[in-house]
Amino acid sequence: MVASLKMAGLLVSAALAFAIVACGDETTVTDDSKAQSGEARLPSDGAGDSASPKEPTAPDPAIVKANRFLRAVDQQLIPFPAARRQEMADYSTRHYGDGEWRLKKPKVIVEHFAVAPSNDSIYNTFYGDTPDPELGELPNVCAHFAVDDAGQIIQMVKLNTRCRHTVGLNYTAIGIEHVGYSDQDVIGNPAEFKASLKLTHALMCRYGIKLKNVIGHNESLGSPFHKEADPALQTQTHGDMTKATMDIYRAELKKLGPCRTS
Repeated sequence: MVASLKMAGLLVSAALAFAIVACGDETTVTDDSKAQSGEARLPSDGAGDSASPKEPTAPDPAIVKANRFLRAVDQQLIPFPAARRQEMADYSTRHYGDGEWRLKKPKVIVEHFAVAPSNDSIYNTFYGDTPDPELGELPNVCAHFAVDDAGQIIQMVKLNTRCRHTVGLNYTAIGIEHVGYSDQDVIGNPAEFKASLKLTHALMCRYGIKLKNVIGHNESLGSPFHKEADPALQTQTHGDMTKATMDIYRAELKKLGPCRTS
C-alpha cells in the first residue's frame, strides 16, 4: 500500500499541500511541526518504571489502556530520515532557539481539519519532503495522526518526533488532522468525532496533557505554550477548529473520564 501511495503522492501532494496548510482560512498561517527515527514508537505500559525494584508501583489501568489503544493504531509512517530530522532541528533553531527535532514531553494536542477527502490524501501531502507552499520552509508540513470520516485512524509520524502543523507550538504539540472541509465535518460526523475523541483521550492519558491544552488550530495564539522567534509569524494562526467548536469537543472529551483511576 505504501509503495503505491508514494507514486500517488508525487501526483497529488502539490495540489493538496496548500489546502491542508491553509486549513480552511487563507488569511491565516501554516500548520507547523514533527519527525521520525528508528526509536521505539511508545514507551512501555509502565513495567520497569518503579522507583524501587523491591516495591514496584503498579501502572495505572487507565494509562495502560491508553498505551494499548495507541499501539493498535494503524501505522503508515511518512519518511523521516536523517536529512528531514536535521531540517526539523534547523527549523526549531530558527523558530524556537533549541535546535531539536525530538518531541519530548508534549504539553499540547492541536486538532485540525485537513481540507482533504481521505487519509490517503493527507498522507500523500505529507509524504514528500518539499518546501511547504505557504511559508516555503523545510521540512515539509506534517501531523502525527489523521482521522477519516469512517473513524479510521492512521499514525503518520512517531510521537518522539516534532512535526510542522501549528506555528508557535510545534516544539511541544501533537497534531491530529481530520478528513473534511469544515469544523462541522469533524464534530458532525459521529464515526469521525468518536474516533477523534478516543485518540485524543488516549494521548492525554499517555502524556498527562490537561483538557485545557487540547485546542483547535484557531486557538493557537491563546495557548500559554505558544512561542515564536520570527516576528513575522508571532500573530499567525489558522481558521480551523475554532473555540466554539472546541468547547463542544472538550465537553465530550471530559465525558470519557479521568486518566488516573486513583
